[in-house]
Amino acid sequence: MEIKGSVALVTGANRGIGLAFTRALLARGAAKVYAGVRRPEDFNEPGAQAVRLDVTDPDQIAAAAATASDATIVINNAGIQAGPPLLEGSLDGARKELEVNYLGTWAVSRAFAPVLAANGGGALVNMLSVASWRANNRFPGYAASKAAQWSLTNSLRVALRDQGTLVVGVHVGYVDTDATVTVDAPKVEAVEVAAKTMDAVSHDEPEVLVDETARRVRAALSGPLELLYPTA
Repeated sequence: MEIKGSVALVTGANRGIGLAFTRALLARGAAKVYAGVRRPEDFNEPGAQAVRLDVTDPDQIAAAAATASDATIVINNAGIQAGPPLLEGSLDGARKELEVNYLGTWAVSRAFAPVLAANGGGALVNMLSVASWRANNRFPGYAASKAAQWSLTNSLRVALRDQGTLVVGVHVGYVDTDATVTVDAPKVEAVEVAAKTMDAVSHDEPEVLVDETARRVRAALSGPLELLYPTA
């Protein structure tokens, strides 16, 4: 679909990948970008319209759908990493990850599906991860929430096909954001994630494999488990 002249809503738009999405949309000519943030009073990105949006709050989601009733692109970017290691610690963080990453995406998608349908179909973009496909014992709750979000993305793709909505899943390894400052591994820049996602939307592509890590893990899904979880 055409990004120039579109109207977009981005969740979790205040920083990191969400802010990169917001800037990329504006740079490519979006007519309006609603920036879903928890504290609109603290958000001041030129060209973007801040909308109060906690993706775990049904009332705020409904209000955002009413405000952004002209949206043709919705990007589910809001996400957290809060869970414990696999074998110790409270499970409260893992519950929060499921609430935001999985159920939050589901709730926003459900609220905006009729909006997109009314505006010609448009595009629904879900910010996923390599963790959707490969478990991580450092962040098991996060990986589980992203696996659930990937399954949801596939369900949405099938369900929204008849209304003409392009559903895009974005997969990437580590991205250089506040959430990964303690991770000692190669990282890609948020602007690269946003740019490749904009390219995919423009070319009606349903899946984005941002980096080599995403491409390698995606290819390994059809092989033996040892490709995903090498023993040596």
